[in-house]
Amino acid sequence: MAIVKMKRLRVIAMAACREELLGQLQRLGCVEIREPETAGEDWSGLLERESSRLAETKGALAEVNTALAAMRRYGQVKDGLFVKRRLVTEKEFLGGGLEAQAKTVTQDVGERLRTLSGIQTEMSRLQARRAGLLPWQDLDLPLEAEGTEHVLSRLGTCPAGTDVGALRLELEALPAELLEISADKQQRYLLLLCHRAAEEPVMEVLRAHGFSAAAFPGVTGTAAADLKQTDRQLEELQRRREEAEAAIAESARERDTLRTYADRLTAETARESAAERLLTDGTIVFFEGWAPAERMADVSALLERLGCAWEAADPAPEEYPEVPVKLKNNCLTRPLNMVTEMYSLPAYDNVDPNPLMAPFFILFYGVMMADMGYGLLMMLASVFVLRTYRPKGTMQHFFGLLGLCGISTFVMGALTGGFFGDFLTQLAQLIHPESTFALPALFTPLDDTLMILVGAMCLGFVQILTGMVISVVGKLKRGQFLDAFWEEITWWVVFAGIALAVLGVTNLVLYAGIVLVVAGPVINGKGFGKITGIFGSLYNHVTGYFGDILSYSRLMALMLSGSVIAQVFNTLGAIPGNVVVFFIVSMAGNALNFALNLLGCYVHDLRLQCLEFFKNFYQDGGKPFRPLAVDTKYVDIQKD
Repeated sequence: MAIVKMKRLRVIAMAACREELLGQLQRLGCVEIREPETAGEDWSGLLERESSRLAETKGALAEVNTALAAMRRYGQVKDGLFVKRRLVTEKEFLGGGLEAQAKTVTQDVGERLRTLSGIQTEMSRLQARRAGLLPWQDLDLPLEAEGTEHVLSRLGTCPAGTDVGALRLELEALPAELLEISADKQQRYLLLLCHRAAEEPVMEVLRAHGFSAAAFPGVTGTAAADLKQTDRQLEELQRRREEAEAAIAESARERDTLRTYADRLTAETARESAAERLLTDGTIVFFEGWAPAERMADVSALLERLGCAWEAADPAPEEYPEVPVKLKNNCLTRPLNMVTEMYSLPAYDNVDPNPLMAPFFILFYGVMMADMGYGLLMMLASVFVLRTYRPKGTMQHFFGLLGLCGISTFVMGALTGGFFGDFLTQLAQLIHPESTFALPALFTPLDDTLMILVGAMCLGFVQILTGMVISVVGKLKRGQFLDAFWEEITWWVVFAGIALAVLGVTNLVLYAGIVLVVAGPVINGKGFGKITGIFGSLYNHVTGYFGDILSYSRLMALMLSGSVIAQVFNTLGAIPGNVVVFFIVSMAGNALNFALNLLGCYVHDLRLQCLEFFKNFYQDGGKPFRPLAVDTKYVDIQKD
């Protein structure tokens, strides 16, 4: 339960064993490879960046992911909220049979997708053509016809608001006839017949009414005949599309193979990305990196076996900002990694906040939720997901934390007598109106609100004091005794003095604390700053500590609101006097209350840790440790 000590690695290996070296380091999963920071100074004249197949591997991974997406779409298969991991052996994961089979399926699905794309393009073209022909289907005249030697035949359109009868009257004086073929909400579709000698004056009249000539390049015969041909083509394309979709759906049987191969390509992408950080002259490769001190025995054994020249050294203090941070925790504190990573990892020379924060975070969550029913749901959800789907990373931490907070919620619910609010009490009264059944409770949010408020602020005071103790220990280790004395120890004297004064023991300790508070700015300040420092110190610390402690009243507020909302829904469900209606209303209301509190309690708990607790001692800014490792999404690998 600490920040893992790191070693800086410098490795030189033969270029011929590059692939084996990277593969074995990835198998170990404990070395972060970085390009040497001194490359521009000492190595640029000798070495250059190593080439890799990163672009090719990323392209292959993109194709596999595209095939998987197509299987989900056309095969009607869903991943669900969680991916259930398969257990595969290392031999199966790295075997050539997997690659060959996955490539065949990927190429087949890719070809089907390209076919579908072509079909869709052609169908869109034909559908647009069909839409253009449809208004002319009643015209028994070839669309390519332009008339006779003396008569001009022309198709065109006018806006839907055009009065065709009035337009015909305007054309009476000219050798022309205008026929309306069809109309819709946007346009009127017209056939113009006129003497070729009168074409220009006729068109002048028509253009004044928005007439626009219609053209059908490449179309021959009547619109009705061409529509039939277009419909046949669309039917054939639809059949081919269904066949292609069915073929993709059939290939969904190989989805597990593609998933495994996708994980393998992800691992290869990580390895090729690491390869680009190597420097080489064609004969040797050189890189720097970081490895946990506790894993150096495995790393050194590998490097010696491959005949590498290497050295490992502890980082110098000036290098601490660059040292990657890895937290070492047990099963109880590891889920808090999610909280720490969401905020920011600690600096390398700081402390791991997880074991210090875990008791408070878990307890505070239980205080705010405080219901046995909700706690039971949280524990069951945690156990089910962790055992069934075996998630990794953030999701694993989330459900681990959900289970721990569920235990705390259940315990606090037992102390307050809450099981989905007063669900059991209301149910007992529905079944037997004379019933006085109620779960035993040490205290309840509605009857003991003031006591809970005081208790919440006392818990907050304890957490703030814990943060101050951690800060003092850190300052003493760094030799900053005076800073620890004036910033924390002085106020401990004040707090102790207040407690003794309230208990009626003595006021002397409080007076001594006040003297120390005043003396601090006077001793450390300069000139007029001695006077302003006194008021500044008093104002900042008094209002700061008071505001921080008062902030913990949210523990009482959320406990009270959650309890009241649950009881309100239970009461509403009991009003009709029907058990079935009661169950429906109560469960619906409690589901809403549970969802709101699940998120609300987490947010408020997170705020207390990050703002009230961390500010006393926490130094953030750590860089996450990202070793070259096999990070899978769909499978768990069982090493041979």
